Amino acid sequence: MERPWHRHYDPGVPATLDYPRVPLYRLLDESAARAPRRAATSFFGKSLSYGALKEQSDRLADALRGLGVAAGDRVALLLPNCPPFVIAYYGALKAGAVVVALNPLASADELAVQLADCGAETLVTIPLFAATAAGLRERTPVRRLILARLADHLPLPLSLAMGLREARQLGGLPSPRPLELRALLASPPGKGFAPSQSDPGSLAVLLYSGGTTGAAKGIMLSHAACVANAHQIRAWGHLQPDDRILAVLPLFHGYGMSVNMNAALLAGGEIVLLPRFNAREVLKTIQRRRPTFFTGVPTMFVAFSNLPELERYRLDSLKGIFVGAAPLTLAIKEAFEARTGGRMIEGYGLTEVVTAIMANPYRGQHKLGSVGVPFPDVEVRVVSLEDGRELPPGEQGEVVLRSPTMMLGYYNRPEATAEAIRDGWLYTGDIGSLDEDGYLSLIDRKKDLIIVGGFNVFPREVEEALFQHPKVREGVVVGVPDDYAGERVKAFVVLREGETATSEEIIAFLRERLTRYKVPSEVEFRAELPKSMIGKVLRRALREETAAQTRAVAE
Repeated sequence: MERPWHRHYDPGVPATLDYPRVPLYRLLDESAARAPRRAATSFFGKSLSYGALKEQSDRLADALRGLGVAAGDRVALLLPNCPPFVIAYYGALKAGAVVVALNPLASADELAVQLADCGAETLVTIPLFAATAAGLRERTPVRRLILARLADHLPLPLSLAMGLREARQLGGLPSPRPLELRALLASPPGKGFAPSQSDPGSLAVLLYSGGTTGAAKGIMLSHAACVANAHQIRAWGHLQPDDRILAVLPLFHGYGMSVNMNAALLAGGEIVLLPRFNAREVLKTIQRRRPTFFTGVPTMFVAFSNLPELERYRLDSLKGIFVGAAPLTLAIKEAFEARTGGRMIEGYGLTEVVTAIMANPYRGQHKLGSVGVPFPDVEVRVVSLEDGRELPPGEQGEVVLRSPTMMLGYYNRPEATAEAIRDGWLYTGDIGSLDEDGYLSLIDRKKDLIIVGGFNVFPREVEEALFQHPKVREGVVVGVPDDYAGERVKAFVVLREGETATSEEIIAFLRERLTRYKVPSEVEFRAELPKSMIGKVLRRALREETAAQTRAVAE
């Protein structure tokens, strides 16, 4: 059906796509068949070809079967961005297993809850996390621990230095000793090996939500959903085999997994892997490796813009800089573009639909403050918060959507699934509005809405004003209990290096720009804000911390 946003698509992007009903690992295997010698990954300068990546994932799949991993079993990955993540991801899928991608920076208690919830018996990790992983064997169903040494995937002399470091990290590791990934990859698959012919509609990947608004939930993604999203992203970004994608966003997250890995491999491009975000290291890598695409989150661009030497780095290889996972304020966008000349393309998605499902056109019209238009085969509506009726363009309500990338549901949470998916539509919990052209503007998360004396306050509006202050590097606001108004607005502010300010100064600045009830009653200065692995500010942590302080004072 023709939609208003279709006329804003770039030339060559169709309103609908053909999605092959195949297992997810076919994205890799088909690209390997076309160009086996082309580089699939690059890790600190050492490349792994498509042919080698396919071969190693085949070997691991065969080895996992030999260890007793059966179809439908969970294989958990506790890995940073590195070649073993890609090998283990596709190897587990070829064995017929379900990939459970875990956050390496999560606490042992959080990991234990998630491993117990999903029932994973196999865990792949690196020496840095080996002690934590070994301890998890006593608290979870995990009984097979596979160790991937990063030294095996680095060029000399980095490999030698990393080998010594990893040997120290493994000192005193309790028995039984982990299996070694390199040993499992040493032998070719047995005669007659064939990857599992998984039902495309079956569970492929289990990702746990970041828990920014509550306890983490296991999000069940099918082979078909992940394949469809990879095809949408390839079409939207016009990805080609000669593209190189800088992957610093963690691959355990839907954004990094689908955009930087699955879509890149579908296109036959090269993934430049970085295990963690460091602003200077990322800029050096862009200058050295010349990627054509970079995907990030707003806090990364705050870090870039605060580097005094930003203009020294050559970023002209980047054809597209895609931004998502959290709202991008206009101040961040304008500051980065002004200092680099790059074009930032804001998009929108959530793990419940794998990841990105809309964005501003790669080449076409961008609307400031908008996250763009829906991808092919994605339908979006805005509905009333009161009665669920569809709202006309310009009115604010909850964003609901349908997409071929829809999750199967929340693992072991039928009530939460029924609340999120109603009559085939996903209720996102995000508040926004559509314009006449189908461009979506996000206002905020429904759960983050602050109600002051009966008036709605959207945190993003206050934060947009905060970022206009010349001394403010980062800022976030949350609602805190108030005996009189029900809630009041509290701001947490990180100042630019070398700057000083008072609460009164910040509040006076905001009074000139905001309606009175939207102005924070309190400003707390911080050296840094709590963030998730991909850079989302953890509002929930700030609310809980403030509530605990309030209770302590009352007692």
